[in-house]
Parts: sequence; structure tokens; C-alpha cells
Amino acid sequence: MNGSKQTIDEEKKRVRKEIKVLKSKYTLEEKKVLSLPILKSLEQVPEFIRAKTVMLYWSMEDELPTHDFVCKWAHEKQIILPCVKGETLDLRVFEGVDLLVEGENYGILEPVGPVFMKEDEIDLIVVPGIAFDRENNRMGRGKAYYDRLLKSLSAYKLGLCFDFQMLEQVPVDEHDIKMDEIVFQIKKPVN
Repeated sequence: MNGSKQTIDEEKKRVRKEIKVLKSKYTLEEKKVLSLPILKSLEQVPEFIRAKTVMLYWSMEDELPTHDFVCKWAHEKQIILPCVKGETLDLRVFEGVDLLVEGENYGILEPVGPVFMKEDEIDLIVVPGIAFDRENNRMGRGKAYYDRLLKSLSAYKLGLCFDFQMLEQVPVDEHDIKMDEIVFQIKKPVN
């Protein structure tokens, strides 16, 4: 998408409002039900199957719910969760729900413990977003936490969203990091 920074910012603001309205039509329970086949599809992605260390996210109420998914896979893979620290995201190992505390921003539960420094061991990063498009562009909340982090990580980047968050085109600028793949619907089994 070409255009001035102001035009792109205005377009992002418009898309965020539209997606917020769409998300508000679903209760948390409905979002959990809608997320199940999408998370099942994520489990079929070859990069997920092969991954030993996966960076997931502890979902906020308006994101595709991941709490049960994180807990399920923490028994088989090392799960890393991002923690908001100032303008950046620190990474910490998920070691159980009882070891999560409310983070400094957004009220997201985050792991306690040392910062995970072995970033080169992360095989897959699962990233939330407000909207994605068919060219693997991602639009976040506008704070650039993930964009700053993803610049320094070489792992496979996988966007995760509901189908209504998948648009023809999202407004992007030079700082927005593309995903390698986006999971947003049921994957057809490979024959």
C-alpha cells in the first residue's frame, strides 16, 4: 500500500475500529469455540510439529483465545511468552498458570522468572494481530512491540487470527514485519 505516513496511520485506525466492531459481536465463549478448529490447524503446520521451542502469547480478551492451547502444549514443547517491559517485550518460559502474574500493561498475565536469552533456540513464533492479509502482512495495535521484537528473531513467524481478521489488504509501512504464514481457518488435510 502506497501513501503518506498520515494516510497509512488513518487507514490503520479505521481498520482497528472495524475489527473491534466485528470482535464485539462474539462472546468470549463463542470466540473459544471459533478458535478450536483454527488452533487444530496450527497443530498441523509442519513448523509447529517440528518445533521444540515455541513463542506463543497469553491472549487478551479480544484476541483468539490461547490459554488452554499454551497449557496443553507446555507439556511437550518449551513455551515462551512475551512480557511487556517498557517499550519492549521480554521473553520468559511458561512454567504453569500458577506462576503467572499481571504484567505492567494491558493486564495480561505473564510468566515470572529470568528473561529467556536463547532467542536462537526459538523455532516458531505465533503472533497475534488486529488484521492480516493474503500477502502475509500483519497489522497490530499500533505500539510496535512485536515489530521491534520480530526484527531480532529469525524463527518462522506465524500469524494467528479469526477468519474475519483476514482482509484483502492491510495498511502497512516500512516498520511492519511480514509473517511467513497466517493460520485463520481450518486447514484441509493434505492427501
